[in-house]
Amino acid sequence: MTPRISILIPAYNAAPWVSATLDSALAQTYSHHEIIVVDDGSRDDTLAVARAHAARHPGRIRVETQTNAGASAARNHGLRLARGDHLQFLDADDLLSPDKIAAQVALLRGRPAGTLATCAWGRFHDDPAAARFVDDAVFRDFSAVDFLVLAGDTGAMLHPSCWLVPRAVAERAGPWDESLSLNDDGEYFARIMLASAGLAFCADPAARSYYRSGLGGSLSQQRGEKARRSQFRSIELIAAHLQAAEASPRTRRAAANYYQRFVHDFFPYPADLIREAEIRIAALGGSTLPAPLMGPRSAALARLIGWRNVGRLKHWFARQ
Repeated sequence: MTPRISILIPAYNAAPWVSATLDSALAQTYSHHEIIVVDDGSRDDTLAVARAHAARHPGRIRVETQTNAGASAARNHGLRLARGDHLQFLDADDLLSPDKIAAQVALLRGRPAGTLATCAWGRFHDDPAAARFVDDAVFRDFSAVDFLVLAGDTGAMLHPSCWLVPRAVAERAGPWDESLSLNDDGEYFARIMLASAGLAFCADPAARSYYRSGLGGSLSQQRGEKARRSQFRSIELIAAHLQAAEASPRTRRAAANYYQRFVHDFFPYPADLIREAEIRIAALGGSTLPAPLMGPRSAALARLIGWRNVGRLKHWFARQ
């Protein structure tokens, strides 16, 4: 039987990019698929653009809308509508190469049921031809625990569009956590991995995912109170998922490193979460991460007064 693929596109204020994203979904050489767009109460022309695109391609794109409730809620809405055997999540500003899904479906035919397919991914801003495929530590097969340990120790990642997820795995893992905003994908795919038979990397150069980076209003760029607390909660959940799967020195170290990276990224605010992260790092046996990377001037100052004091100064100046 030829598996059907559900391409699920949550969209919020994505009018400048959603047409290109839909074109990349329509261009898939694997034709047995459905495309579902869920507009999350956009305040720009995203819904109108998506509907116009659907009208130009009758029967190929389903467009739904909801009151603004966040990306996770939009993805869950899409999941409830999906009829595919496998799921392709595609953010409304990202792109897929034309053979991405076809190559991953072919790969999974020779793998155990419940295996996830991944692929190479690159960051770009405007031109996907300029994408840089540099985070290649994840360009290989993994067990779920091995991947999560690597992610904790190094910050390595796969963004949502890289994956092809068997529906049965998604049903075992459960829905997206709608209480999360920042790093909702990290927490969701931790559960997806741990519910799977492992990760199979599609080495076919025709399988590529393109992650649009550097957009000022994007979720990944948020640094406000809600986003920081979401990031902390997602780390808390990932650490718990990981240690429930394997209680070992390496998973404790990785969990400590997840918390340490939070400290590096957000120090010194919010102070209560920084303190809690440091308590947990100590309880887990300590972090192995070096001091955070800084620009030349900040690094020179950090050598004199320490990276924490540099962080405090930056926070103070940002509030002036």
